[in-house]
Amino acid sequence: MTPNSPYTPSRRSFLASTAVAAAAVAGGLPLLAACGGPAQGGKEGATGGKALKAILPKYVPTNLADPDIPGVNGSSAGYTELPDPLATSVKGTPGKGGTFKAMTPIWGTVPKKDNAYYTAVNQALGATVRFDPQDGNTYQEKIGAVLAGSDIADIVTIPGWNMQGQIRNAIVSKFADLGPYLSGDKVEKYPNLANIPTGAWQMSVFGGKLRGLPMPSPVIGNAIFYRKDLLDELGATLPTSAGELLAFGKEYTNAKRKRWAFDDLWTCIQKIFGLLPDAPHYWQLDGDKLVHKIETAEYREALAFARKLHDARVVHPDAEANKDADAKIRFTGGGTLMYNDGTGGWHGLASEQAKANPEFDMRALDLFSADGGKPVLYQDPPAGIFSFINKNLPKERIEELLALVDYTAAPYGTKEFQLINFGVEGTHYTKKDGVPVRTDRGIQEAQPATYLFFASPPSVIAYPDFPEVVKEYAGWMARQAPHVRKPLFFGMQIVEPQRYASLYTPFDDLQKDIRRGRKKVSDIEEAVNTWKKSGGDELRKWYDDILEKQGSGR
Repeated sequence: MTPNSPYTPSRRSFLASTAVAAAAVAGGLPLLAACGGPAQGGKEGATGGKALKAILPKYVPTNLADPDIPGVNGSSAGYTELPDPLATSVKGTPGKGGTFKAMTPIWGTVPKKDNAYYTAVNQALGATVRFDPQDGNTYQEKIGAVLAGSDIADIVTIPGWNMQGQIRNAIVSKFADLGPYLSGDKVEKYPNLANIPTGAWQMSVFGGKLRGLPMPSPVIGNAIFYRKDLLDELGATLPTSAGELLAFGKEYTNAKRKRWAFDDLWTCIQKIFGLLPDAPHYWQLDGDKLVHKIETAEYREALAFARKLHDARVVHPDAEANKDADAKIRFTGGGTLMYNDGTGGWHGLASEQAKANPEFDMRALDLFSADGGKPVLYQDPPAGIFSFINKNLPKERIEELLALVDYTAAPYGTKEFQLINFGVEGTHYTKKDGVPVRTDRGIQEAQPATYLFFASPPSVIAYPDFPEVVKEYAGWMARQAPHVRKPLFFGMQIVEPQRYASLYTPFDDLQKDIRRGRKKVSDIEEAVNTWKKSGGDELRKWYDDILEKQGSGR
């Protein structure tokens, strides 16, 4: 499962657009050093070069179910149907009767313990997994408290956005090095884990050791969605440049009818202007000098354009007021014609609205550069959610748990995937025209916040209940994929020293103030000068050292 794989909501969907918590972990653990130094003592936050290659598992792709829409240039493959018959990816029963405790986040109602779904999956695993699910909205605080103590579950899921404060340090201190079990050819003992792309494993290296079990992500996971049904009624033509986007906003915003062209598009405006991502990918090389995102002309141009949208009053007032949680409601209700979101929520929103409004038709806008040329799109991190195994488990228990994880990582089109994702046919889902349909019991019990978090297959787009979304989504990603490039430190787990932790924070508020008309675009210059003097130039040197000693992630 990935944030954009079948039946899995995006991070934005998980968090209902709430801000990422920034609380540090209690417990007085020493600051985790990053990858600027030699790999001694297991305290580095990233590893590169030959050392990294020696750690990574061998990539052995499987082909158990041919996609209806093959991936191209790294885009996710699409499945419009559920294969029949389903393939088998795990021979026999992987477990040896052990019992394991798991801690995972959950957004929604906690399933009852010992329900039919748990019973069926545990029987197939040949072991018992007991879940201790925690509220995803407060998960970071819970992780901090748990990792500061000694009572840690056998397997723990930690999303990347929860790795704030000292959590990466705790990952190095509390969880097992999986290299002895998975590095190189060793992973072939676990075929479904060997099927996970190398980039996702690279993101799973913490403190110089392979510690994480990843959930692979697609190459690009955000889009500007538009209401094709409404645009057709208006006779609107899709914009293909920043200028046309602004003109579109002016022509089709009608405040009297409570219709605005846009919600907050800042995430994809940055893509249109070719901006670098955020930490640690906010650096690029200009000759032999590292240049930060905030120092680039593209950053200023993107802010100036976003300000033009504000001044033209083509952005919904509630979006201007930072009411992000209601963006979907504004979009589905016709209050906005375009909005920005993670592509992982595409299927859920489209299928939900199909029942309420059969005319509803959402599509993703092909991205373009500001001048109407080909866009520069930076690839998303190859994994964003990880699970970790308690380092205090003995060797035989770790091996048994990895065998269970290999089962949960089964790819789409297999019996194992079907059980993990849907539960038991007749109890948790029924089939209608070959399409699995969840029962009420299935919705309650067979939730994605369970076994799916342990590790996942490569990202695919598989919605047999809504094949049109598969075709649109897979086609859109295939068209964007040729324009995707890797940022400088792609795939590297880099932990900046604590003294730089709040250095970039003022720009979050400043860019909003500029976009909302409260400050001028030129105010960025003074802020950048302050950033340089307050540690930005020192941070540049720190990253220079990483680049020299470890190389880039490309």
